[in-house]
Amino acid sequence: MSRRTEQAYVAWIRRFIFFHGKRHPAEMGPEEVVAFLNHLAVEQRVAAATQNQALSALLFLYRTVLDRRLEGLDAAVRARTSRVLPVVLSRDEIRAVLSELSPRDRLVATLLYGSGLRLLEGLRLRVKDVDAERRQITVRHGKGRRDRRCPFPTRLRRALLEHLEENRRSHRHDRERAIGVRLPGALGAKYPSAATEWGWYWVFPAQRPTVDARTGELFRHHLHETAIQRAVKQAGRAAGIAKRVTCHTFRHSFATHLLEDGADIRTVQELLGHRDLKTTMIYTHVLDRGPLGVTSPADRL
Repeated sequence: MSRRTEQAYVAWIRRFIFFHGKRHPAEMGPEEVVAFLNHLAVEQRVAAATQNQALSALLFLYRTVLDRRLEGLDAAVRARTSRVLPVVLSRDEIRAVLSELSPRDRLVATLLYGSGLRLLEGLRLRVKDVDAERRQITVRHGKGRRDRRCPFPTRLRRALLEHLEENRRSHRHDRERAIGVRLPGALGAKYPSAATEWGWYWVFPAQRPTVDARTGELFRHHLHETAIQRAVKQAGRAAGIAKRVTCHTFRHSFATHLLEDGADIRTVQELLGHRDLKTTMIYTHVLDRGPLGVTSPADRL
């Protein structure tokens, strides 16, 4: 599983243990799991997705770690499923937000909007994954560990090449000091020299090397997501946008604007990397033609 999933599962298991007075999970069973899930749904009033994540973490704990099967979990109160419409910016609002960002942050944000990337998908891009000539970006191990291709905005070609030229100096300096990047899976063991190769370097590297807490080894991480999140939030305020502007808002706007321009819903689904078409269909509710793309009859009076 991904590192984010691991961190989420550990956090839920910790909350489960503390909820029951620090009892060991091996001493508990379905009754305690149901009580915890009911607490989340009734008292905490969490979303259905949040409760499902907690349930997945506890199922993993008992089935995989403790080798026990849990029965009788159907008695748990399930959190209500709610549908929240995505926040979408107009093209003028996109321009206003981008104009308030620094050149590096503007490059990241324009990629999120122009390619429909999630924030971490953009920050985890390697040099070899961006093909400006063929106008495409390859997203490796996206959500659900699936690869996909996205369009590369041609207007970014010059800015990206200048950005990569600056990165080359940082890469040469790192290589002289034997500072590499982290490679996915077991590639680091299979190709030891790949960590210092230019193709595997981050498109958006962090400013300073990071020290591995276990080995003391220096390595270069990608730009941390909080830096971009903070910059986009401040840019939205500076641009006077009343809507809640986040990095994911650019992805919502990408999908909605494609549909407004006549793109096929299944094409948008593939570009976004959605497994289920129902997830993509939510953008038909926020088109500029009204809910479900319907124009009000009053506009014809």
